[in-house]
Amino acid sequence: MRVAFFGTPAWAVPVLDALNRHHQVVLVVTQPDKPKGRGLKPAPSPVAEYALAHGLPLLKPERLKGNREFLEAFKAVAPEVAVTAAYGKILPKEVLEVPPLGFLNLHPSLLPKYRGPAPVPWALIRGERETGVAIMKTEEGLDTGPLYALWRTEIGPEEDAVALSERLRDKGIELLLWVLENLPHLTPTPQEGEPSYAPLLIKEEGRIRFADSAQAIYNRHRGVQPWPGSYFFHGGRRVKVLRMRPEPGAGEPGVVRGVDREGVLVGTGEGAIRLLEVQPEGKRPMPAADWARGYGVGPGTRLE
Repeated sequence: MRVAFFGTPAWAVPVLDALNRHHQVVLVVTQPDKPKGRGLKPAPSPVAEYALAHGLPLLKPERLKGNREFLEAFKAVAPEVAVTAAYGKILPKEVLEVPPLGFLNLHPSLLPKYRGPAPVPWALIRGERETGVAIMKTEEGLDTGPLYALWRTEIGPEEDAVALSERLRDKGIELLLWVLENLPHLTPTPQEGEPSYAPLLIKEEGRIRFADSAQAIYNRHRGVQPWPGSYFFHGGRRVKVLRMRPEPGAGEPGVVRGVDREGVLVGTGEGAIRLLEVQPEGKRPMPAADWARGYGVGPGTRLE
């Protein structure tokens, strides 16, 4: 099929690659170049890099709504269908109406749960035990369209947002290729159930809430990978937590209960959290026990 693809981050590149191997990609649309690195020089998105490397037609519009130049270029390539995967912009009606078979979106959640741009992190933060991936027909609303396919899976007890999002994406690619193969004969079904929303993460979401249960703290830690990551403050400086695990026990939330070779045990609202590896501000990652010794952290120290 003649397919247009809309996507931006590295997570979306395997979706584009699968389309490029199985269909004719007539256009790739991605976000404009963004400042990157120490020099903050504009750099293309990972999807743009793939398109350039494979000689695929590429556009990077600043906006879509009311952009006549983009709309005419999109119409000119005559896509039969378009696919979005983490594109990052709302698609206006005039764009959605161009492909005769519409737009398909690969969305890593059990729609209508976790509509929005960050479904995997929020499913983990909120302690969901099950999630999935949907192939949706895109409408003007935020992830409100009917579904062509939906796949469910249990969430692994130690799976973080990076591993889970990649696993859901890879299964989503299988579903997407099946849907495209059968699209003219498929009828999507409306979403069923109570919707919930998954907004973009902000940096504050990574701050450890020691008053929460140890399991809730660990769930949040898994959900905020790779950004913003888990962190707390000690002596007014941010300390990032790279590895932790929940443990049974009791103690005042945020107060260190003990330090041993394995790490730093901290009280929570229910149970305890053992910090295994940390990264103090401006320093390299290190075992939490080494950090504690170097920074005078011991039983009774309060972490914030």
